[in-house]
Amino acid sequence: MRRVVITGIGAVTPIGNNVSEYDASLRNGVSGAGLITHFDASNFKTKFACEIKNFLPGDSLDFKEAKRMDLFTQYAMVAAHEAVLQSGFDLEKINLDNAGVIWGSGIGGLKALQTEIAAFATGNGTPRYNPFMIPKMISDIAAGQISIKYGFRGINYCTTSACASSSHAIGNSVDYIKLGKADVIISGGSEATVVEAGVGGFNAMKALSERNDDFLTASRPFDKDRDGFVLGEGAGAVVLEELEHAKRRGATILAEVTGSGMTADAYHITAPHPEGLSVMHVMRLALKDSMMNKEDIGYINVHGTSTPLGDIAETKAIVGVFGEHAYNLNISSTKSMTGHLLGAAGAVELIAGLLGMLGNYIPPTINHFTDDPDIDPKLNLTFNTLQERKFDAFMSNTFGFGGHNSSIVVKKYKE
Repeated sequence: MRRVVITGIGAVTPIGNNVSEYDASLRNGVSGAGLITHFDASNFKTKFACEIKNFLPGDSLDFKEAKRMDLFTQYAMVAAHEAVLQSGFDLEKINLDNAGVIWGSGIGGLKALQTEIAAFATGNGTPRYNPFMIPKMISDIAAGQISIKYGFRGINYCTTSACASSSHAIGNSVDYIKLGKADVIISGGSEATVVEAGVGGFNAMKALSERNDDFLTASRPFDKDRDGFVLGEGAGAVVLEELEHAKRRGATILAEVTGSGMTADAYHITAPHPEGLSVMHVMRLALKDSMMNKEDIGYINVHGTSTPLGDIAETKAIVGVFGEHAYNLNISSTKSMTGHLLGAAGAVELIAGLLGMLGNYIPPTINHFTDDPDIDPKLNLTFNTLQERKFDAFMSNTFGFGGHNSSIVVKKYKE
C-alpha cells in the first residue's frame, strides 16, 4: 500500500474565512454563533446560526462564475483554492489524468432549490425555472467545478452521507491513492443550509438548540443543559497526495493520513445506538487500517454535536475502545465554536486536529458550564480553554443521520 500525505489545506468557516483566521479562532475559543442574517428568522423557533461572515469569493472566482453557483459550491471553490495554493502544484508538471476530486455535501444547493420552487409556487403556474437551477443544486457539482478549474481528469464524484459526507470523501480518497488509482486528490466538503428550509426542517425535528436568549453559548457539547446543535455552514479542503509523488516535486508535507473506518449503526434514522456499538467498531477499524495502536493516539476531535443522546453515546464508545488510555487522551468538540457544518463537518474538524497537532495545542470545547452525570468525569474533554500539548497522532470522528459513521487517523509525517 502506498502512503498518503496532506500537502495543502483550505477552510471557510464561521470563525475564519481562511486557515490562518480559523487557527487563531480555535486557539482563542471563539464562538461563531450569531443571529441569522441570511433571511428573516423572526418567526422561527431558532433565530441564530453559525454563518460565514463577510464572505467574498476573491481571486478564486469571478462575479459571473459565482452567480452561477450556490453558496455551497462557492465555499468549496474558495477552500479548494487555498489548499491548492498551499500545495504548490505546477499544474503543467503533474499528470492530470491521475489527479481527481472527491467532495462531500450532505444536502447540496438547498438555497438554489428553495428559491426556484418558491418562485414557481407564488407565480401564475407557468414554469420559468432558472437554467442554472439544476447545476446549482446537485450535490456533485462542487466536485465537478473544482475539477474543471484545475483540469483534474481523474476520479471525480460526490459523497453524500449526511454529516459524515466529507469524512467519507477523505477516507475514499485515501483508499484510492493507496491502491494506485490516483496520485493526487482534492477532497473535503461544503455546506450552505442556513436558509428557511434548512432551519425550519431541523427545527421540526427538534434537532436545533433554541437558546435564542444566549446564542453565543448555545453549542454546548457534553454540558448537562445542552439542547441541540447550532447549524453552521462553510467548507474544508485537503490536498491528498501519494508520498513519493509529493517528494518528487519538493512539496511541503503537513501530515500523513494513515487510515479510516466506516460503519453503519443499523439502528435508527437519527438517533445513535445508545451504547455506541458501531462507533466503537468504526474507531477500531480506523486504528486497524492505520496499523496503529490505541496508545499512539493523543487527541480525538469528536463528533460532539451538543445533542442529549449523541454526546453520551460517543463518550461511552471512546472508553469502550481506548480503555484506560481514554483518560490519557485529550478530547474536544470544535462544533462548540463552529456549529455543525453538516456535510462539511468532517473536513473542517480534521483540519482543526491538524492545526492543533502542528501547533502543539488542543482546541477547546467551549461553552461548558455544568457537568453531565451521565458522561464519564475522568475524560479530559478540554473544556473552555485550549491546552498546550504535543501529540503525534489524532483521530477525527463524524457521524450522520441514517447511522453513517466515519473515523480518520492522521499522524505527523516521518520518513
